[in-house]
Amino acid sequence: MTGRRIVGLDVARCLALLGMVATHVLDERGADGALTTGQWLAGGRASALFAVLAGVTLALMTGGRTPVVGRERLAATAAIAVRALLVAVLGMALALADSGIAVILTYYGVLFCLGALFVGLRTRALLVLAGVGVLVMPVLSRLVRPHLPERGVASPAFDQLAEPGRLASELLLTGYYPVLLWLPYLLVGMALGRADLRSRRLQVWSLGVGLVLAVLTTQVSHALTARHPAMDGLPDVVATGMFGNVPADGPWSWLLVVAPHSSTPFDLSQTIGSSLFVIGACLLLVGLLPPFPHEVVRIVFGAGTMTLSLYSLHVLLRTDRLWPPDESSAYSWHVLILLAIGAAFAALRRPGPLERLVSSASHAAATRVRR
Repeated sequence: MTGRRIVGLDVARCLALLGMVATHVLDERGADGALTTGQWLAGGRASALFAVLAGVTLALMTGGRTPVVGRERLAATAAIAVRALLVAVLGMALALADSGIAVILTYYGVLFCLGALFVGLRTRALLVLAGVGVLVMPVLSRLVRPHLPERGVASPAFDQLAEPGRLASELLLTGYYPVLLWLPYLLVGMALGRADLRSRRLQVWSLGVGLVLAVLTTQVSHALTARHPAMDGLPDVVATGMFGNVPADGPWSWLLVVAPHSSTPFDLSQTIGSSLFVIGACLLLVGLLPPFPHEVVRIVFGAGTMTLSLYSLHVLLRTDRLWPPDESSAYSWHVLILLAIGAAFAALRRPGPLERLVSSASHAAATRVRR
């Protein structure tokens, strides 16, 4: 711990941020047609890690190991609603930047709102609901999506408010980060946040279970798809990712693939596993450090304390007005800029500008409810 922050979580957030930058900037395949290391490591996993960490944050905001109740729960719900609204509006504003990125923030805001419904639950109940969601929601989505309007753009923007029904279906089911299918990520993160994150046993459990789940899910998916002649070679074709869902009019066997952003049971399970592995590893390794290296890690990975601000900056840097297009060294520069800014704020022990704004507004809402 440093102050009230758990540095291992900040390291995990920093890795998630750098992973998402990698998927936006680096090539998906090399000259030989094989997946690049960046895509193999971060494709689909980095954004899932963000969502799981959002669940951890939500649990810590609402009492940690002991969920808040009564008026305090109402205050926490008000704070969550304000935070969610501001993040969603920021996402719609960033969609206007024409960065070519499917901005996650609007979906993230809606996900936070849904998470408020589950803040009274503890670890076991949250894990059960997450498991049910992984198995059931992709099937329900496959049944419902053929009857919904087609998705508009990758990043919801203000002009879509004129069609609230279509926007709602996009945010919940048909979009790039469909909230109902991503809810298990949040629930798993909340389950972690309701446990003792400083427990060595929990950290090892998270690391080990996450690794086994990710590897086993991938192997089972590949074995099952190999038995379908119609899916011969498909896992490699979709290995660079899909657009939030498998085709609504495709065969049911599509639900067997484990491709990034396919939102199948196998994709959700694999990315939950990789997220648990990263979070467990970060908590365990940082927790083993003596004071001075621990402080160095806190500063070096300070970007993890202000991911909202730095993600927004990254989106803006992907526009032609602020960054030269097709720059081969762009990723290194992105990493350097984001880490340098994060380290400077962490050294001064100051929150990022957007974090400060969101925190102040949500705190004010909570205070008003308490009174």
